[in-house]
Amino acid sequence: MAQSARSDHPTDPHPAGQPQQDRPRRLALSPSRASDFKQCPLLYRFRAVDRLPETPTRAQARGTLVHSVLERLFELPAERRDRDTAAELLAPAWRELTAEQPELAELFSGEPELDDWLKSTGELLEAYFELEDPQRIEPEACEQRVETELDSGLVLRGFIDRVDVAPTGEVRLVDYKTGSAPRQLNEAKALFQMKFYALALWRSRGELPSRLLLMYLADRQSLAYTPDEAELNRFERTLEAIWQAILRAGRTGDFRPSPSRLCGFCDFKPVCPAHGGTAPPYPGWPEAPENPGLPSTTD
Repeated sequence: MAQSARSDHPTDPHPAGQPQQDRPRRLALSPSRASDFKQCPLLYRFRAVDRLPETPTRAQARGTLVHSVLERLFELPAERRDRDTAAELLAPAWRELTAEQPELAELFSGEPELDDWLKSTGELLEAYFELEDPQRIEPEACEQRVETELDSGLVLRGFIDRVDVAPTGEVRLVDYKTGSAPRQLNEAKALFQMKFYALALWRSRGELPSRLLLMYLADRQSLAYTPDEAELNRFERTLEAIWQAILRAGRTGDFRPSPSRLCGFCDFKPVCPAHGGTAPPYPGWPEAPENPGLPSTTD
């Protein structure tokens, strides 16, 4: 999913429509940060609490760019949603993205390299049209922000790539992936994200999504999943257990590293104690953990 315009910080710093001086901070859990904590509690701390900077990658930029083009495509009338239009949207979307994040332009040494990368990104958009016909779809929403508070007080927050509602009322959640379809272990991780969105939508709207669809553009494959109430109830308890573990770590600052093969891809390896580094001093939890999800101090 695109991350450039989203915040996965534990608090929501600026709710829309509220004066900045009066805006309460609310603790919340997103699918990305829940996955981070499951993978490595120290990774969660560095991203969500310390908010240490990370070096952007071409893969991340490609994902953000493809999401942006597809969102723009669905803003157009159905008859204009074709391959040529998607290709025409690519360059303007890239210009807008680099205007917002100039550091992305530094990923390329020159125009020829950038042109080749944009061409390969365009091939992913071509692949999208092999998976579905956007002229036959009228989404209810694209890049839908969803937020809900569970009975426990835990706030779930995230962005859904696309929400489709059939004439008969069935709800489908769609997520675009610019990588390849996962093997079994990574498939569970991908479904974790979609179950998160399904639960958030169910609890906020009272509608149980009938289908979760992940579209893997790199190899032109789709992964479909049908959730049920019992499963989402169990998943809700899983999220609450993760959240309680996060709060315990937040009270003490004890976010322990969990070394794995993924450490080789982590920007924080130089400051990770598991690899001989020294973590920066713990800045403290951003809000009283005894009151998860409740208004607290203002920004």
